[in-house]
Amino acid sequence: MMAVSFSAAGSATRPDAVVVGAGLIGAAAVLGLVEAGLRVSWVAPAGTEASPAAPGWDSRIYAVSPGSIEWLSAVGAWQGVDGARTCDVTAMQVSGDDGHSGIGFDTRDARRPRLAAICESSNLARALERAVAARAHAVTRMSDPIVDLRIGERTASVTLSGGATLRTPLVVAADGAGSTVRERAGIAVERHDYGHTAVVANFRCSVPHHGVARQWFFGDAVLALLPLPGGLRSMVWSCADTHAAWLLGLPLEALADEVARVAGGEAGSMQALAPAAGFPLRLQRVSQLVGPRVALVGDAAHTVHPLAGQGMNLGFGDCRALSAVLSTRGPQSDPGDLGLLRRYQRARAEPIAAMRFATDGLFRLFSSTLPGAARLRNLGMGWVDRTPLLKRELMAAAMA
Repeated sequence: MMAVSFSAAGSATRPDAVVVGAGLIGAAAVLGLVEAGLRVSWVAPAGTEASPAAPGWDSRIYAVSPGSIEWLSAVGAWQGVDGARTCDVTAMQVSGDDGHSGIGFDTRDARRPRLAAICESSNLARALERAVAARAHAVTRMSDPIVDLRIGERTASVTLSGGATLRTPLVVAADGAGSTVRERAGIAVERHDYGHTAVVANFRCSVPHHGVARQWFFGDAVLALLPLPGGLRSMVWSCADTHAAWLLGLPLEALADEVARVAGGEAGSMQALAPAAGFPLRLQRVSQLVGPRVALVGDAAHTVHPLAGQGMNLGFGDCRALSAVLSTRGPQSDPGDLGLLRRYQRARAEPIAAMRFATDGLFRLFSSTLPGAARLRNLGMGWVDRTPLLKRELMAAAMA
């Protein structure tokens, strides 16, 4: 990975854009900006997410949509993913809490070879970082964290802890839900804690999954089992914090037995491969995606409930849209022009709002204790399952 050291504190460089954030979305944003013809400084410590996974499996697993795969391939990243450690989802079965109703999706309905590809975080991170390294002519990586951001009329100044100052027309905030850039830019954020935690773990199962992802709704809890290579399965169990704390405290054998019981034996006997991990769940919405000289992407721009597994795909969609807007700016146009950035904001407004509405709405619907709510939602699931056109529309949105 290309790195640059500055010889004196306070020295400066002038890239076309600065991306702040070391994660998957930060790397994807860098690739998108380079694709748009920009020289980029990437403020990110090395090795944050790309630690070796073998011989074990990451607890953090992503369902990468076909649309995301297509774009990642276009910017040269998906080709570096280790295919032996990914698994195609060929069908998905969602079950209601009455044990009878549900919705089924498969590749025949979608007219695609897969609904998603299940991929470990570190596998994807290594592929993205290799793709960035291949563009070292256009990317400078900075390891010091940001300590200050000043917005001027024509440039923004990003100051790093080591004393370097980056003067640039555009700063892209890919630094997560607690974004420093967003805060320094004065962009307001509204937060809602669900009081839920996503408990994640991987299991060896006695019953083959055949590429089918399964999801069960139980009141305000959602259990998902996602297919991994070699007959393994990845679990994401979103539940109340108290329940999550209990699950996280179980011995591995007891945890496997509990998951197998709640899944109704669908996976057969289960063996946990490593201790479970927990991630608190929160909804965040920002007042705007852009400001003078600043654009937000990924969790800095939005966080949603993970029950649809679309949070990371939303972030890749941000990077794709920002790249597309900047690619049409013209050879002399300012990449940080607020009018140009507002085109990006308009392009992302509907997809983000739709996903927020769907995930938050489903969470509230299934957690409702109002009389008749359970029967109503289960009838609704059955109706959607019997409506091919609506199912195809839902799948098209999820796979974009």
